[in-house]
Amino acid sequence: MNVSEALRTRISARAFLDKPVSEEDVRALLEIAKYSPSGGNLQPWRVHVLLGPARDRLVDTVKKAIAENPFANESEIAVYPENLWEPYRARRFEIGEAMYAKLGIPREDKPARLMWLARNFEFFGAPVGLFFSLDRRFDKGQWAHLGMFMQSLALAAVEKGLATCMQEAWATRARTVSQFLGLPESEQLYCGMALGYADPAAPVNSVRSARAPLEEFVNIIKN
Repeated sequence: MNVSEALRTRISARAFLDKPVSEEDVRALLEIAKYSPSGGNLQPWRVHVLLGPARDRLVDTVKKAIAENPFANESEIAVYPENLWEPYRARRFEIGEAMYAKLGIPREDKPARLMWLARNFEFFGAPVGLFFSLDRRFDKGQWAHLGMFMQSLALAAVEKGLATCMQEAWATRARTVSQFLGLPESEQLYCGMALGYADPAAPVNSVRSARAPLEEFVNIIKN
């Protein structure tokens, strides 16, 4: 598989098979992803991998926190800007509706939608959970470098027959997760990532998001 194929076939998998991924496999993916570019070769990213009982304990910890306060928002980062404008608002709406259509959950069934959102905090059944953080002293450039690292990791997973889902939803429980991971105050959590083998029979994994034509975001200057 080449890079172009990996980019075109990568999906945010939201249903995973009950099939383990070994620590050796995770390490192999991280060995590839570590070659991601970063300004000044700072390599600012930090990755926290949860496997087996540790992964399960985190899921249980967050479930308890949600049960105690289901509407808490511990995020330090706005996942989306307030009053999202067009065309971004429409894009977000369209992919959300496409996903819920595959799940058979109508817009008026709010409890079912909330239950589905809660699946984020189980890594959608994936056996491996990863979290990414940065030193708080870093700025926008290093956040961009972290994003490139995460993309590299996701593409490396596709090459190996694995799937991922980058999960900004974990930001809403950033304090709980940070405490579980033992992050110092100087470290800021960004998001999580589910890693495992995608369930090919799950309807939700057949969702494909549309991409804008080049004319909408490319400015070519010739003279």
